[in-house]
Amino acid sequence: MINKKIIFLTLSVLLYVQAGFLFLSSLVSFYYKENDLLAFVISIVITLCIAFLFSYYGKGAERVLSRKDGYVIVASAWVVASIVGMLPYMISGYITDVSDAFFESMSGFTSTGATILDNIESFPHGLLFWRSLTEWIGGLGIVFFTIAVLPMIGSGGVRLFAAEASVANRDKVNPRIGVTAKWIWTIYIGLTISQAFLLFFSGMNVYDSICHALTTCSTGGFSTKQASIAYFQSPQIEYITVVFMFLSGINYSLLYVALLRGKIKRLLSNTEFQWYICIMAIAIAVVTIGLLVNGESGTEESFRKALFQVVAIQTSTGFMSDDYMLWTPSLWMLLSLLMIVGSCAGSTSGGIKCIRIAIMGKVAHNEFRHFVHPNAVIPVRLNRQVVSVNTKSIVLAFIFTYLVVLFACWLLLMALGMNFTEAYGAVVSCLGNTGPALGSCGPAYSYSAIPSAAKWVCSILMLTGRLELFTILLLFLPSFWKRH
Repeated sequence: MINKKIIFLTLSVLLYVQAGFLFLSSLVSFYYKENDLLAFVISIVITLCIAFLFSYYGKGAERVLSRKDGYVIVASAWVVASIVGMLPYMISGYITDVSDAFFESMSGFTSTGATILDNIESFPHGLLFWRSLTEWIGGLGIVFFTIAVLPMIGSGGVRLFAAEASVANRDKVNPRIGVTAKWIWTIYIGLTISQAFLLFFSGMNVYDSICHALTTCSTGGFSTKQASIAYFQSPQIEYITVVFMFLSGINYSLLYVALLRGKIKRLLSNTEFQWYICIMAIAIAVVTIGLLVNGESGTEESFRKALFQVVAIQTSTGFMSDDYMLWTPSLWMLLSLLMIVGSCAGSTSGGIKCIRIAIMGKVAHNEFRHFVHPNAVIPVRLNRQVVSVNTKSIVLAFIFTYLVVLFACWLLLMALGMNFTEAYGAVVSCLGNTGPALGSCGPAYSYSAIPSAAKWVCSILMLTGRLELFTILLLFLPSFWKRH
């Protein structure tokens, strides 16, 4: 039985928090004295009214969360947040189409970074700050933030922690979920502030440095400039951004152990981190060589372009320092494969994640060894621990489901009018929460030209990828809603 009251009560608290972030954006509008201030005021009032109604309906709720409640809360939270998040865009009149506004809002909260905007600089500072803030809020997770600040969640935080799969991690830094969430958010905030200072001292103004720090550490990729990072024409800014994109693609529990406890060896010896480094290094080398062979630029510039775009794509940040669609097709197809792979579990990035790739890679390797030694018992080990049969089955099921969703939606987008390459790129990018795709949805363009129905499909894909498939797909099973 679904506990409706606790669901509404939790959603009301999330909306109160969101109203606070809307107020923060309104202060930016007030400072710059632009015409989007009234839109934020109206949005705040609407959000508070909805929050009050939800809290009224949830009054007297039993503070017990079942596993089903956790899945419903997490899925509902992202949808409700995205609906409320699109209010400033529509009320201000800067985005008038519902499908466009929802797409932009969902892209922000899922830290995807796909956009329908063709002239970002024409937007007021307040709305652009709100865009950046939605990615930062969604980076580690809306519900994860709530677990960190709300004692009312109690033991139910474990179920919410597990349901919001993109931040769920078995290696908790503390037995108490609330403490774990606070430590991870501390690192998240610390990285954001550090990058903002470095970007400012590298030539960005205060506003741009804050906005780009918000969208880098969330691996979101929204920029205040249509040309993204390429606008600044600064190798120093590019290298700083690369460092923080790379750090944000690492498991946050490992970052906690490495940065706050000084146990660097534990990070370096971690199997997933090693795969993360190896995949990235190989891709950077291949792209660098490809750019040099094709005479795109000099050695340093080719390396810098390769480094930036590979890190941006694999960490699903999606910033742009160069239009990779102008490169040879083999290189941008390589980048599209990195969108599928992604970075580390427990980070803010999307994709299948390196941990799953590592497990399946070891399973495949063991199968080859079985051909040579049929009777040998060869366990799959990860960080010196044997991976259980159940874990291997779950990983295999996830990868299979991921590919089924990818191909099914690829066909669907083509049926809706997109061509072969653009449909493939859009599905891979949105499901992997990367942002820029291929063709007319590439880094130099936007998603504005795709059909409205395709935008709704892409919005659903962003949410599905952000919550790692099962949290969303479970809701479509009739058995999930049965009483027992």
